[in-house]
Amino acid sequence: MPDSSPDRTSIDSLASPRSISGSERSQYPFPRQGSARRPLPYQAGGLIGGVLDSSRQTGGGLELSQNAISTLFQPPIVRTGIPQVSFPTSASYRPPTARDIPPVTLTNIRRVENSVFKPYLSQVGSIYESFQRAKAEQEEGSKLSHRRQSTADDSGKDGRPSHSRRSSSFTAGPSLIDAPQQRARQSGGTRRNTKAMTPLSTIPSVYFETDFHLSNPRTFDVVSERSEVIRPLSTSLPGDGSGFNSPASSITGRKVLATNAILQEKLSWYMDTVEIHLISSISSASTSFFAALSSLKELQQQTADAVMRIKILRTKLEKLDANMAEGGLKIVSMRRRKANLQRLGQAVEQLKDIVESIARAAQLVTSGDVDNAITALEKTESLIAGDTISNRNKTLLDLRGVRALDGAVQDIAELRRDIGRGFERRFLDALLGDLNQHLESVSIEETLRRWGSPMQRARGEHSRKPSTIPTYININRDFRQALAANISGLSRSNSLMPATVAFRAAVLRQVKALVRKYLPSSSDDDNVSTISASTQSNRARSQQEKSATLKQNLQSLDPEDAYTMLSHTYAGLGEFLRRLSTQFKVLLDITSGIGSPPSSAGMRSPMRSPSIGSVDGYLAAGSSNGRAISPGAVQREVNQALDMSSLLGQATDTAQSHISKILTVRADQSINLALPDFIRYVTLNRLFADECEAISGRGGASLRGIVDSHIHYFVKGFGLSQKRQLLDLMDIDQWDARDIASDESECLARLLEAYNKDASKWFVESRIWEPRQLANGSLTVGIGSPPRSATKDVIIDEQKFILPGSAYAVLRGVDKFEHLVSVIPSKTQELGMSLLEYLRQANSRVAQLILGAGATRSAGLKNITTKHLALASQTLSFLTALMPYVREFFRRHLSSFGALATDFDKVKRLFQDHQLAIHDKLVDIMTGRAAAHVASLKQIDWDADKEIVNDYAERLGKETTTLHRVLSKNLPETTVKLIMTPIFTNYRESLGKAFAEVVISSGAGRRRLVRDAEHLRSRLDRLEGSGDIGDYVVRVAQDKAIKRRPEKDGESGSSSGSRTSSSTGEAVAGQDRYPEVQADEQ
Repeated sequence: MPDSSPDRTSIDSLASPRSISGSERSQYPFPRQGSARRPLPYQAGGLIGGVLDSSRQTGGGLELSQNAISTLFQPPIVRTGIPQVSFPTSASYRPPTARDIPPVTLTNIRRVENSVFKPYLSQVGSIYESFQRAKAEQEEGSKLSHRRQSTADDSGKDGRPSHSRRSSSFTAGPSLIDAPQQRARQSGGTRRNTKAMTPLSTIPSVYFETDFHLSNPRTFDVVSERSEVIRPLSTSLPGDGSGFNSPASSITGRKVLATNAILQEKLSWYMDTVEIHLISSISSASTSFFAALSSLKELQQQTADAVMRIKILRTKLEKLDANMAEGGLKIVSMRRRKANLQRLGQAVEQLKDIVESIARAAQLVTSGDVDNAITALEKTESLIAGDTISNRNKTLLDLRGVRALDGAVQDIAELRRDIGRGFERRFLDALLGDLNQHLESVSIEETLRRWGSPMQRARGEHSRKPSTIPTYININRDFRQALAANISGLSRSNSLMPATVAFRAAVLRQVKALVRKYLPSSSDDDNVSTISASTQSNRARSQQEKSATLKQNLQSLDPEDAYTMLSHTYAGLGEFLRRLSTQFKVLLDITSGIGSPPSSAGMRSPMRSPSIGSVDGYLAAGSSNGRAISPGAVQREVNQALDMSSLLGQATDTAQSHISKILTVRADQSINLALPDFIRYVTLNRLFADECEAISGRGGASLRGIVDSHIHYFVKGFGLSQKRQLLDLMDIDQWDARDIASDESECLARLLEAYNKDASKWFVESRIWEPRQLANGSLTVGIGSPPRSATKDVIIDEQKFILPGSAYAVLRGVDKFEHLVSVIPSKTQELGMSLLEYLRQANSRVAQLILGAGATRSAGLKNITTKHLALASQTLSFLTALMPYVREFFRRHLSSFGALATDFDKVKRLFQDHQLAIHDKLVDIMTGRAAAHVASLKQIDWDADKEIVNDYAERLGKETTTLHRVLSKNLPETTVKLIMTPIFTNYRESLGKAFAEVVISSGAGRRRLVRDAEHLRSRLDRLEGSGDIGDYVVRVAQDKAIKRRPEKDGESGSSSGSRTSSSTGEAVAGQDRYPEVQADEQ
């Protein structure tokens, strides 16, 4: 401990620090100074951690001051007490700055784990405990004096605590060491004026950082509060006492670290605060620590005693084992060896029986007796497994783990495979034989009738024959028993899976064979359209050549042969798939009833898979106790192997794939079939597709797509062909009225009946199971004279029609369109549009042939007469009356009929407008004839004395009478009246005006005029609708006034002759100008 006498001086005693401002003083929790100059702790003790007052030192204070950690951080100049030497400064000298200091390379300080100090702590623990007890005894005697001294220090000048290091260390030590005793006294009610510890929050946070290193320049700068490391040089002498207050200290405005007493005091205060808190924490935890240490020593002693006792006990047990246990173990070992020798003998005998049993099973397999062979094989397996149930007279062992039997196990597996192949052959022969027998026993008509029953029920038709149970459902009892025996054998031989796989392959091969069975030959010798019983093989020809020949032969088949080929193929495939589905159900029924075999058949083998290579594998895969395979397991295995839905679907897809190829090859021939043949073709394909879907649940999109494409192209070509046929028939029509034939009458009756329901005759071709009846006329009656069975009247809604051959041609065409719609309702929209085009074509052709006089060129007519116009009007009126029935028929077959209904109404108005145009044409013709006759009338010399009727009156009456007669013969009365009324009105106006303008100069001329008028009256009054035109003309003629005019005899005769000639020429010219109207006396 350095001497604390006042003659020892340090740098701190050279000059007093500058006064601290109020703001700086308020930053630190130190007591304020009582005077400007006071004794510094460094003057008294010489060290920061020195003794504050040597006269007051006790054991605790001496320990804290001498062993304080803070003394290690004091500057060397302060700890040693060597005074600093001030060097004189010159004008050229510049003090160093922070930039002049070389950078410090930071080094990593090695971290020491706490566990390193454990050996040291364990050594000093007892010493420290005795030290604490001695310290407590020493402090007990000086407690009172220390407490008084602490009270005196706290109540210093101005009531503030002293700033000395001595008082700080002296008061803090006892308060921390005696903290438990002080708390006890306070809890007992004694109130002491003790000083509280300074909180750790007064220490800046930089000291508590984990990476705190004074070697770090930034950390050092914060700790030193940016003080100068080197004192600035000044011009004053070192001994005049003015160095600290000279202007040189204020050059940088920063304190000098060496003379910054306040900073050093702060560091000392911080370290004392931390030290006090550490001492307090150690004091509070020391009692429990050393108590635990004492308990640990006692526990170690007890453990050592227990270990010693265990060693003694083990020694005694070893002596007991050597004297008594070894003899008993030898006896037990000898007994076990005897039992093992007995079991070895039994195992050798059992091996002999196994070898003999395998030999017997092999002989049975060679002879083909697979039933007894599988039974012998099962007995052999039970013998290997040591099954005592089936071998009650012997004590058997489980030899499945013996290596000597590896060869026997392989022989058993091979025998089992041979037995399985035998049962597989019997299984396939039974199933395929039943399928072939069923195909031979069912006729095509029966199959097609069964297919068509749902279609008949949907149309409301009733079958003529009573319904019977389908043939494919009937199962023979012998077949069922044979199938059950085969399945049982396959199950016992573990061959269900291979057998069912083979059956699947055989089914697919059979389907392909059925498709090829009715195809024409693929050889060059079979170019004729005949059905080949089977496809002949020719090794000299390549597959590509055979395919080309087969394609050519398919395309050369006529419609009847092609239909026969498809019907036989479809019926065979349908019955094959139906019988196959029935066999599946029988298989599932049989497997669900398979149970344990009878006792005479032996025990079921535990082996379940032929791939297991040893008897141990048997037990891992099957039942180890020799129980029979459960019926559910057999049924699941059959279901998994057969996969009924998958096999039926695969067979159906295979069949439809080959059929689709055949239909694609014959696409051109199919879409050009006649309507009855095409209906049969479509019906057959649709029934087959429906049957396949009912069996397998698959829609057959490819087959249906091909058939739909054929229907599309057929409908498109059907409309074009019907329009061509109609044009050809109308071009050769002579436009003569004829009676309706019986088949045409039936056609009209079907169209009228279709207003409410489809005609039953339209579905005759759809009943493909019935023998085909070839119609004598399939509605192909010619345009000419009707057959003998023809009837006379055509009546629609009580309206009679007299029609030419063209009208009947249109009637037959409409019937064909509705016939096709009733059979193929999916194409109603397309057929409706095609029918509308067909009707528009008919209307346009009538206009070209009649109004355009095209019939004179196409049919060889001399001219177009009134009869032709009347028959054309009747044809249009007939089609107009038929349109509501056709319209309603299509409305019934379409869900959305709006647009098509508008088109039907437009076509109907087109017919009506055309009919009105024909009527206007007739009126225009007669109006023109009347105008010609009026012109002739004006050229007549009425004063000439003639007793005959003039030519114009004779011709006008004859033409009008002929027109009325022709119209009345071919048109209804209302239509005739509708045409004749405007004609008679024109006659009244034109003749009345002409008679009024005639100049008559004699009585003879008026008599001639009256004679003509009376002749016209006699002709026109007989015609219905003429009204009073005759009386009106006669009255005008009688009321005609006579005007006198001078005459010359020569001129009069010549002029009269010329006028007569002119009138006759005009009449002829008028007749030639209107060749349409000719006298018709028939």
